[in-house]
Amino acid sequence: MNQRRLYRTIESFASEHFRTDKEILKHVVNEIVKDENIDIKGGRIWQYEPSTQSYRLIHQIGVIERLDPGFRIPVATYPIFLKLSDQRSLIANETNAYLRKKGIVKYSVTGVGEKLPYGKGKVYQYLLAFNSDNLDQSLLATLNIISVAVSSLLGRRRLEQKARMLARDIDKAREIQQIILPPPALKFHSYDVYGLSKPDRIVGGDFFDYLQDEDEDDRLPIVIGDAASKGLRAASQALYIVGGVRMGVSYHAKITTLMSRLNRLLHAAFAEDQFVSMFYAELFRDKRGLVLYANAGHNSPFLYHAKDNSIEVLEPTGQVMGPFPEEKYLVENSYLEPGDVLLMYTDGISEARDVSGEVYGEERIQQRLRDTASQTAEQICVGLLEDVQRFARGSEETDDRTIVVVKRRQ
Repeated sequence: MNQRRLYRTIESFASEHFRTDKEILKHVVNEIVKDENIDIKGGRIWQYEPSTQSYRLIHQIGVIERLDPGFRIPVATYPIFLKLSDQRSLIANETNAYLRKKGIVKYSVTGVGEKLPYGKGKVYQYLLAFNSDNLDQSLLATLNIISVAVSSLLGRRRLEQKARMLARDIDKAREIQQIILPPPALKFHSYDVYGLSKPDRIVGGDFFDYLQDEDEDDRLPIVIGDAASKGLRAASQALYIVGGVRMGVSYHAKITTLMSRLNRLLHAAFAEDQFVSMFYAELFRDKRGLVLYANAGHNSPFLYHAKDNSIEVLEPTGQVMGPFPEEKYLVENSYLEPGDVLLMYTDGISEARDVSGEVYGEERIQQRLRDTASQTAEQICVGLLEDVQRFARGSEETDDRTIVVVKRRQ
């Protein structure tokens, strides 16, 4: 399961109304354990108590050895918990004698919620401990996304308790979103580029941009992304990152340098649950059709190859931007030959639902790309958006929908 889809899956677990944070956590953990697509067999929830400076067990479920209700773990005996403030998720060997008697030799833990003061450091408000058949480093990426997603759910609940979004904030967000979007069509040597973004009725954080420099005619950077929040927060974050990308491109920064700096800036400027997924690509005035790209946890674009009617999937080369300041982003490459089409999109396209709850899905996108690859970039883009709109007509679940298409003519 890719990072973005895992995040949305966990987010969907909390679609019901809950009175307290604990109710949300219990429901989400139960659903994670039950979900066959997530490799987790059991889980526990621990809540930090400042008065005792310890974590108290408040919930346990799944195929795990049951602990005494209300069992506490003093933070002083687990200094590793202080590292979670920076690392978010950890896998470690168990040292507590009682827990070892229960058969817990190794454990995984991820922090969620707010960070509370503890001595000179900070600890998470809640800890989630999970059991898995694969309790190794490969589990950490899953734990990190669970942490970000659940923290986001709790954060949104706090915001919703304070106030409902005001109409003027939505209007401001729409204005911001329109400011950062370029004109839809662009020609770059043998490439035609066309992009569209249809905002949700409550504005989100979709964005795309073409970053052609007037003084540089042999390179075209293109970026598409999605800020995870809603409304003014998301639109402000999108404006922030587009500004950062434009500045980085103007200074001719290498892709790896640009991505890493943007990631650290987002981490410093926004809350941890306000992450951004982003795909960045560069086209060149190059006969071979070279394209360089980096994918920060974004929906994998599809590259249609006309020669053999195949589709290449441009997978993530790093995690989403914001929560993980030390993340390193790899740069990959591919080639667009004459007739090839590069299709970039946000999850409002792939995860659009019809009235019965069925998702549009990546397979439909790929099939439509094959069916329309002979058309112009504009026709491919507009046709896909219209097809998704028809598919989702009547559904109450909506999201921003953004598509950028690049087609090489010759």
